[in-house]
Amino acid sequence: MVISGIQQMGVGIPNVHEAWAWYRKFFGMDIRVFEEAAEAALMLPYTGGEPRSRHAALALNMESGGGFEIWQYTSRTPVGADFEIQMGDLGIYITKIKSRDVEKAFEEMKEKGADLIGNVRKDPNGALHFFVKDPYGNIFQVVEGWSWFKNEGKATGGVFGAVIGVTDIERSKSFYADILGYDKILFEGEGKFDDFEGLPSGDADFKRVILTHSKEREGAFSPLLGPSCIELISVKDKSPRKIFENRLWGDLGFIHLCFDINGMAELKTICESKGHPFTVDSSDSFDMGEAAGHFTYIEDPDGALIEFVETHKVPIAKKFGWYLNLRKRDPKKPLNKWILSAFALNRVKD
Repeated sequence: MVISGIQQMGVGIPNVHEAWAWYRKFFGMDIRVFEEAAEAALMLPYTGGEPRSRHAALALNMESGGGFEIWQYTSRTPVGADFEIQMGDLGIYITKIKSRDVEKAFEEMKEKGADLIGNVRKDPNGALHFFVKDPYGNIFQVVEGWSWFKNEGKATGGVFGAVIGVTDIERSKSFYADILGYDKILFEGEGKFDDFEGLPSGDADFKRVILTHSKEREGAFSPLLGPSCIELISVKDKSPRKIFENRLWGDLGFIHLCFDINGMAELKTICESKGHPFTVDSSDSFDMGEAAGHFTYIEDPDGALIEFVETHKVPIAKKFGWYLNLRKRDPKKPLNKWILSAFALNRVKD
């Protein structure tokens, strides 16, 4: 089984095109991999047992990093949490965005009018970062990244990981190491953390661990998706709530973290052996018109949704009819840089 990297963070929003324009402006997510209106018929465990209509787009940043799956219900009005989500609540709370120059990114976003939370600060390892909100209240952490695909002069690259609220740090460390390969500890500690200042309940006591993977990612898209980090936090002085409590997948917020993989059958065996069987399985191949593959979902120990996609077909240069079939190639071999660079032909310009 091969993990190529974080393919995308799913973001439930009320308006795809409005949100995408914001993500292009502030995060450089200007490459359209696919866009489609259809029915989400396979996610019944998480959509109230009913198929739901939606409009979704997958956007990338050519600097490197994962993309966004920008996701909007069209058959119902998506809802937000009926409580203020706090640091330590269970699930995906913050998306990490990589940057070559965090201070420059901060100044650029400030000039553009972004809703910044505090100033640039350092994490316990001394790495610079800052927090910013999108128009829908989703929080992003712009962090010092490493390993880049192209330099387009943007303030940021793409998705570099996530901050995830958990109940048991040790149990969750095992999950993210054993299944997803995040086996290298960059920081582990507990107490109050100055760099959480300004976040809801950021002044609480936490257990905190920042993880990355010791093994370099492999596979077709690994040069573009790059390395990533997972940060786990567990609040010590209150009872956390589930971020998606009494809501559906696809409602407002970070709905899943998706990994591009190869070897779904082997992955299924691994997940079952670790006590996290597939809860959704598209059974061989789904077709999204412009892209196709095999997707599955599992839950982390506290119910956060992790998606896996084995890509079978992807549009490289859609306007020229160039679609790439990945079924018969070496699963560990990266695609040539010139092929990956051709994604830029699908750039959306404002």
